[in-house]
Amino acid sequence: MNSDIDTHERMTQPCGASSYLSAHVFAMGFTSTARGARLARRLAAVRLHEWGVPYGTGPHESVVLVVAELAANAVRHGHVPGRDFHLLLRVTAEDRPTVRVEVSDTRGERVPPRPGQLPVPAPGSGLVGGGRGLLIVEGIADRWGWHPRRHAPGKTVWAECEIPGALAAP
Repeated sequence: MNSDIDTHERMTQPCGASSYLSAHVFAMGFTSTARGARLARRLAAVRLHEWGVPYGTGPHESVVLVVAELAANAVRHGHVPGRDFHLLLRVTAEDRPTVRVEVSDTRGERVPPRPGQLPVPAPGSGLVGGGRGLLIVEGIADRWGWHPRRHAPGKTVWAECEIPGALAAP
């Protein structure tokens, strides 16, 4: 199966017999609503567990939190009426197993700052008004960034979290 989430195909199964990919892949579109963001988080949690990143472990919790923050940001800052956001999870087993989370929306004019350039909240400002999601992602993920979507309007915000230990075979 094709793992390009910028296509109109909806994929919910691992890639299968592709000889050049040794990865688990999950991709799906979700309505750009709070309910869609919750569903993305829940399905990511289930899929990670199926791939050998068990519920209740630090790596599982970290990746699910990254998915939750990026999906919430896509709904809050990337919403375009009538357009979905897309989630892609990919687990690779290179030197260290890594989960890559990509969330794409169709709003290209509202882009996040680059990694390392996030504004630091003033002490005592609390969480009122938001603006902490990417700070959480930056604190949890090993790497993150964004790029314009290929073949479609909008942007993709991505994050990678290294996962110690073995994963279920793809």
